[in-house]
Amino acid sequence: MRYYYPRFLLLALLFQACQEHAQSDFNTWTAWRTQIKQLENTKLTPSNHDSLRGIWHQLYANPAIQTDSVSFTKVNYHLARLYGMKGEDSASYFVQKALDYIEPTQGNLDEKALVYNGMGNILSLQAKPNEASYYYNRAAAIVRSDSLVDLSAEARSAMLLSAAQSNSRVYQLTLSERMIREAMPICDSLPEGHINHQRVLVQMIQTLRARKQPADSMAPYLQKLEALHQQNPLSYNPSFLYESKVFYFEKTNKTDSLLHYQLLKTQFDEGRYEAGQAQSTAINNLFLDYCNIAATYILLDQFIPAEKYLQKASSLKKEQMDAVLGHNDIYYQKAIASLYAKKGRKDEAVDILDNTLQLQENIYQEHNAQGVAEMNALYQLQAKDRSIQNLNENIKINRLQLQQNRLWLIISLLTLGLLALVIFFLYYSLQQRRVSQEKEKVILQQQLLRTQMEPHFIFNTLSALQSFVRLDQKEHAIKYLNRFSRLLRSSLELSRKQLVPLDEELETLENYLSLQQMRFENAFTYEIISLEEHDMTAVMVPPMLIQPFVENSILHGIDMETGTGRLTIEFNIASDSLEITITDSGKHTMEGSSVGHRSLSGTISRERLHLLGKKAKLQTLYPAEGGTIILLHIPIPS
Repeated sequence: MRYYYPRFLLLALLFQACQEHAQSDFNTWTAWRTQIKQLENTKLTPSNHDSLRGIWHQLYANPAIQTDSVSFTKVNYHLARLYGMKGEDSASYFVQKALDYIEPTQGNLDEKALVYNGMGNILSLQAKPNEASYYYNRAAAIVRSDSLVDLSAEARSAMLLSAAQSNSRVYQLTLSERMIREAMPICDSLPEGHINHQRVLVQMIQTLRARKQPADSMAPYLQKLEALHQQNPLSYNPSFLYESKVFYFEKTNKTDSLLHYQLLKTQFDEGRYEAGQAQSTAINNLFLDYCNIAATYILLDQFIPAEKYLQKASSLKKEQMDAVLGHNDIYYQKAIASLYAKKGRKDEAVDILDNTLQLQENIYQEHNAQGVAEMNALYQLQAKDRSIQNLNENIKINRLQLQQNRLWLIISLLTLGLLALVIFFLYYSLQQRRVSQEKEKVILQQQLLRTQMEPHFIFNTLSALQSFVRLDQKEHAIKYLNRFSRLLRSSLELSRKQLVPLDEELETLENYLSLQQMRFENAFTYEIISLEEHDMTAVMVPPMLIQPFVENSILHGIDMETGTGRLTIEFNIASDSLEITITDSGKHTMEGSSVGHRSLSGTISRERLHLLGKKAKLQTLYPAEGGTIILLHIPIPS
């Protein structure tokens, strides 16, 4: 027994030493975890950014932490985050290292989600949208599949919104909308004034626009966004509100409102640019602002302000030549081409569109090449855990499939393009033919109605002439017949035309009123107030359209028995229409009035007026002092 006692004592001492060492290691490990947790919860500010990065670097250099995959992943992730905020390339190195450490582990879904999202951010900055989408979706998949994952509401909402935005960039719009809807209740739980309250609504409006949904689908989210800005005006960027309103008014075709918010957004973006806060994205947004405003002014046929904003876009492009993206330059070129086409410079417009088409083709080829490269990279990422032999075999198979798919895709796109082109030309031809037929129909209807009016006018005139002959008033009859022949000749000449100058129409109207004065033995006086400040030869109107209304005023609106009847015809130009006011003095009694009588010439004239379009109007007013006022609005052809 005495021989075993020293050995037992030695083993006990060794066991105690190991236990103390293990307890020391456990305490050290616990201290690291505690320190990392505290650093994660420390709010980042511009003043503590560098000091925090120094502490994380100390942890990164600790060999003991490198043996713990989860802890070392967190260290690399936060270093990548800090470098990324400064826009430094080291962010890519550290996030890749974090991915290499966490990827082989089982579980650890919260750390994996953070790293995947961080990798998506880095690849997005490197303009690799497909690869970025792959990692964003992996992070979002963890959030969507595991509600117990140890992530804050802020992190979960940010991951879903980042994945949704990335999916929109690669045209996975349905998936994007679904993720935004899943993020909405999470965003609602965030503190008041949090940026994700605005972000989720803006992204929903952008996605609905990209999916070509109607304006009604955007309206509820736009109302929430407006309310959000009213409640917290200092917490959110108003540029996103203006942009959302632009998208809404694009759908409603309210050009004035669209232009208003385009100008507000541009004013805000210009302020940021002049203050030196604009980075590449902001510069491109401002460039597009100028192009969009120019396009809206062109749509409104306001060429001077359109040229002004195109010049601003050109100046910005020269100042920031490396920052303006090629696909944004296409909008600029199209706006210039549209302006030239509107101004009649069609050859120059065609040349610019040809250059734009070439630019689009180059961009498409670049994006296609980049897409192929990204797809290969993603494939390698997905297959990295497989054996080398299987990896090589799958690469060969997928390359062949990719080439075949590309070939079929090109053939399908060409076929669809040709089919769409044929359908477009057929539709365009039918539309043109239909417009031409409608135009011919309107012209024939106008001619037919004029032929109905002229016999009516001749009938009334011959009736008056017959009265002179019957009463043996030869001099009146000869004078009346002379004026009637002049009027008839003028009427026949005008009837052959679709439009006549206003001065010729007034001359015919003057002859007609003289005849009517002779017919009724000067029982009324008349006055024609013409357009002294306008060139009446340049104002074109339909012939014989005014005379029937004047005739009705004479026959049914003037008391011929008193000999004090008055008739005033006044011409004015307002905007793009000719306004004619026919005022008569009215009848003193209702005896002999033709109540219920519907003039044939008046009916025909109303039909002719209806054929002139929606801008043509007829109003009848009955002033309290008596008489009748006829208001005619006749559109003036441009």
